[in-house]
Amino acid sequence: MTSAREIHAEFRSTLGKFTLEAVFTVPATGITMLFGPSGCGKTTVLRCIAGLIHIKDGLCEIAGEVWQDRSGAFVPTHRRALGYVFQEASLFPHISVRNNLLFGAPNKKHDGPTIDFDEVVDLLGIRALLDRSPRNLSGGERQRVGIGRALLAQPKVLLMDEPLSALDRRTKGEILPFIEKLRDHFALPIFYVTHDMTEVERLADQIVLLDKGHAAAVGPLAELQADPNSTLARSPEAAVSLRGVIEESEARFGLLRVSLPGGHILVPSVSGAVGDQIRVRILATDVSLAREPPVRSSILNVLPAQIVATNALNAYEVLAAVALGEDGAGTRLLARVPQKSWEELRFAPGQKIFAQVKSVALGRADVPE
Repeated sequence: MTSAREIHAEFRSTLGKFTLEAVFTVPATGITMLFGPSGCGKTTVLRCIAGLIHIKDGLCEIAGEVWQDRSGAFVPTHRRALGYVFQEASLFPHISVRNNLLFGAPNKKHDGPTIDFDEVVDLLGIRALLDRSPRNLSGGERQRVGIGRALLAQPKVLLMDEPLSALDRRTKGEILPFIEKLRDHFALPIFYVTHDMTEVERLADQIVLLDKGHAAAVGPLAELQADPNSTLARSPEAAVSLRGVIEESEARFGLLRVSLPGGHILVPSVSGAVGDQIRVRILATDVSLAREPPVRSSILNVLPAQIVATNALNAYEVLAAVALGEDGAGTRLLARVPQKSWEELRFAPGQKIFAQVKSVALGRADVPE
């Protein structure tokens, strides 16, 4: 049986012309993204976890609780402690926001910690909406209420099926910080379906990368991003998303010094105090490699590192994963290097180098308030 700290799923079946082979184990904490192109099986996997699709001989264990096993045991959807957030909030128009929130709340006590009504309302910023009709809410407000209703069902896992896909870009930007708040506030595992890489980079802790129904890769987001053999790394916009800690403020220059495993970097200043966590995004195209430390360069972030893995992107470029620190034991970045430079500088795995980071973007929703 899976431990209380893990979620394990095995779904193998042929559904019409679609073959599903999704097998993965992920931590029972944070946001796990089900990511991949349209038609790859993301929502199908989510529906299997929910019990809406019954895969014969499937397996689903949520933090030590068996929802399905190969003996034939199968817990029906209405008995699974889950919250489900759909693309559309689907609120009941004839009752108030308050009553919509309470609609799915269990009538009896359940095992484990209780998610408090006032806590959810304040976290999602919907207190002013409680007595209003859903008919009078914006799309973003409706979706926040839908998220609140799913949380108040007292779930052991929260399932979110492309919850931002029906919203415009501005409204998405307004809702993302609320999703991050609930991720960081509640000790609740979340499965989140998306095909939007921006959402992945801002929200994900781990990722299940799906390709034609197959779980092609599973692991922490930063680990898969920095694997030069992964699909994510081969994208023209390939980047690594990292969590660091604010170490020092250089207010005169509008910069923050952020510590990462194996080194530190300077990033544009934002509000926040020393000790706060912040997420940074570093594009592979913004990382160059040098054999020697550069002299009198305008690039502020030059970090000792070691080449740990490579992959030929094409005939003209090499992808290199570099681990920060003199010993190469720190966090990993991805560098996109011209083949000509690679050969002339005689780069090779295991070699100690200097990683020059030309630009660092902030994962805005992770910026402390």
